[in-house]
Amino acid sequence: MHIAVFYQHYNTPDCAATGSHHTLLTEWSQRHRLTLITTDAWQHRRLTHQFNWVPPGTTLHALPVAYNNHMGVGQRLRSFASFAAGAVLRGLRIDRPDVILGVSTPLTTAWAAAMVGRLRGVPWVFHLQDLWPDFPIQMGAIRHPLLQRMLYLLEHRLYHHAAHVVPLSPDMEAHVLQQGVDPRRVTTLVNGTDLGLLDAVTPDLIDTLRDTHHLTGKRVVLYGGTYGRANDIATLLHAAERLSHRPEVQFVCIGDGHEAPLVQAAAARLPNLLALPPEPRHRMMAWFHMADISLVSFINRPVLATNSPAKFFDSLGAGTPVIVTTDGWMRRFVETHRCGWYVPPEQPDALAQTLDRLFATPQTLVEAGTHGATVARPAFDRRKLAARLEDVLIQTVKR
Repeated sequence: MHIAVFYQHYNTPDCAATGSHHTLLTEWSQRHRLTLITTDAWQHRRLTHQFNWVPPGTTLHALPVAYNNHMGVGQRLRSFASFAAGAVLRGLRIDRPDVILGVSTPLTTAWAAAMVGRLRGVPWVFHLQDLWPDFPIQMGAIRHPLLQRMLYLLEHRLYHHAAHVVPLSPDMEAHVLQQGVDPRRVTTLVNGTDLGLLDAVTPDLIDTLRDTHHLTGKRVVLYGGTYGRANDIATLLHAAERLSHRPEVQFVCIGDGHEAPLVQAAAARLPNLLALPPEPRHRMMAWFHMADISLVSFINRPVLATNSPAKFFDSLGAGTPVIVTTDGWMRRFVETHRCGWYVPPEQPDALAQTLDRLFATPQTLVEAGTHGATVARPAFDRRKLAARLEDVLIQTVKR
């Protein structure tokens, strides 16, 4: 079977990103012919070179379209439009695939997959990573009412024109079903984690990290990921300041993004806050293992409660409990499985008090971490999720 994948933000574990689709393609390449239409944006930002950029035998079309997390709204929209236009043109010239996988975000990538699918008579599957246009609208990036209506209409049509929709969380699934999509055409598969990368972490590596960064004997609160406008970075920094009287509690922030200057400034004045540059995903796994607790934070926007961030699954797979700040499926998950806690967003006092309470009873953290690993490892293994998505693609072709 020939699978064409349209994904603007493709990356690998050599990057400071999830690398999830690298795992998917690696699994599928053993049985199928693959064509990937993406950009060269992440390829130039690899931090290491331990992994093939694409699996052997995969045909790569990397369009020269820039993108990074420091871009403003106008720059991002131009990037999205440029990739969508280029992806359509390239998709019309590749060998005819049997099925197309269109990966959002952004919604324009799904549109490109749909256009090529329609023009070439090929079914396409919508791999839904984030809810658009709710996300940019709720974040204030798209304010014009006419443009909002046009995007909502596009979203609705894409859901109904796709042969199958694969949301990344139960709350995304609920949103899709509210659009009137037949439940038989919807399969939810969460982001998951790469157990191979997690299991490659050794105790010696963790000890080396602690020694290198003077964390021996510290209780580590980890935030690993994007410092974006949506990630409630200010709350984390204020919570660290409120806990500065506890020298054994060390906040560690690893990442980059729009709010990076805030993190750097706070780290310069707070002795209990360590700010480190982005790490490739395979190295981040050691940090998820080492941390006593991992933070998965977002500001107070309803759409953000539907998210399926990789750090959530990586943390649980490593046996590290999480604090989440969205009142959605992740809160329900951690409370049901007793592997983490919910703190309301944008409330640094509540976050600091919760951390203070948890560190007063260390056994609570250990038990929560054990519960998380017990449920996460069988449920969130990315290889198993790849097989399930592969089956969706196969069944789509057969219909």
